[in-house]
Amino acid sequence: MTALLIENSQVLDVHALALRPGLSVLVQDGRIAAVGEGLQAPEGATVVDARGMTLMPGMIDCHVHVVASSFNLGAVARMPNVFTMLRSLPIMKGMLERGFTSVRDAGGGDWSLAEAVRTGLVLGPRIFPSGKALSQTGGHADFRQRNDDLDVCSCAYKLGNIGRVVDGVDACRLAVREEILKGATQIKVMASGGVASPNDPINNLGYSEAELRAIVEEASNANTYVMAHAYTPRAIARAVRCGVRTIEHGNLVDAPTAELMAELGAFMVPTLITYEGLANEGERYGLPAVSIAKIDSVRGQGKQAIEILAKAGVKMGLGSDLLAETHYLQADELRLRADVLGNGPVLQQATLVGAEILGQQGQLGEVTPGAIADLLLVDGNPLTDITCLLNQGERIRAIVKDGAFVKNNL
Repeated sequence: MTALLIENSQVLDVHALALRPGLSVLVQDGRIAAVGEGLQAPEGATVVDARGMTLMPGMIDCHVHVVASSFNLGAVARMPNVFTMLRSLPIMKGMLERGFTSVRDAGGGDWSLAEAVRTGLVLGPRIFPSGKALSQTGGHADFRQRNDDLDVCSCAYKLGNIGRVVDGVDACRLAVREEILKGATQIKVMASGGVASPNDPINNLGYSEAELRAIVEEASNANTYVMAHAYTPRAIARAVRCGVRTIEHGNLVDAPTAELMAELGAFMVPTLITYEGLANEGERYGLPAVSIAKIDSVRGQGKQAIEILAKAGVKMGLGSDLLAETHYLQADELRLRADVLGNGPVLQQATLVGAEILGQQGQLGEVTPGAIADLLLVDGNPLTDITCLLNQGERIRAIVKDGAFVKNNL
């Protein structure tokens, strides 16, 4: 691969939350080879003068659904696989153009999409896929309507379905093994009711403790972990006691539950922006009425939740969880959190903490020698002005992924 030397930038040190002016970064073979002053470009290298710009690591979104091309997830679940794949392409491209060079797909996105990006077949962020999220009958990934007789769920076979319906300890064990065989890098489980599904109130629990523990054990046997959709203190506490590593959403968390999470070393991935998108645009774009009625039960407490979590010392990753026409709001998650926590901690959530959640410490989310060269060149200082990362990446002048430019407006 051709070497790249980025000169004269101010490098964002996400560990110290400080800008390091006048530094150069040398990229070779897709990784950061050196960071310092006066670096020399090897023969044949591309040299870029980044004077006046901030060089920072590519951002990480730890909760996306790249196949969620409609608010009506049940309709996507019935869509032909080819349509689902084609509709996901602009969603992935948009994520990358906003500066998110890595994402963790929380249900639906699979190995084939991740591999298509890795091999350069399509343009998008590096994907850490969960495959199908596991849901009990009537849970958050069961989109069947109430009926006299329930048809067998075909969800396990359709790319557009974010989950699969699995019941019983042995079936859960097999499902985990199958998802890992198919390329899941972590396992997603629905541990409470949710907004976008028809028949599971927010306060409902998902799965028995025996089923949750079996899922966690099987994931651990494969040297990975479980992420769980959960809103209420009861659902969150139950999940982390069963060994779940990351909780998704968590809007209704209370202080004792946050303290339990901190004690057990569990992460939270809040997703504030999705509720704004659902509330403001869901009805217009086909979100079913039963889901619209659930939004207010979780929307209003999101900012309070991240205050509670921060006070308890729970590590938070950045997540967006957007659907359909609202994917464009992805970077606004930064703004919503910064209003509560400040810019610095939110930038760490979008980089260092995200890398830790992915098991990629030292590889992603920082500008240090040896790390993968996922880099953004930004007009502005995100430590003082988070808006320079918003508006569809218009002030992100260049994006480097795996050491190569995927955007270059220098």
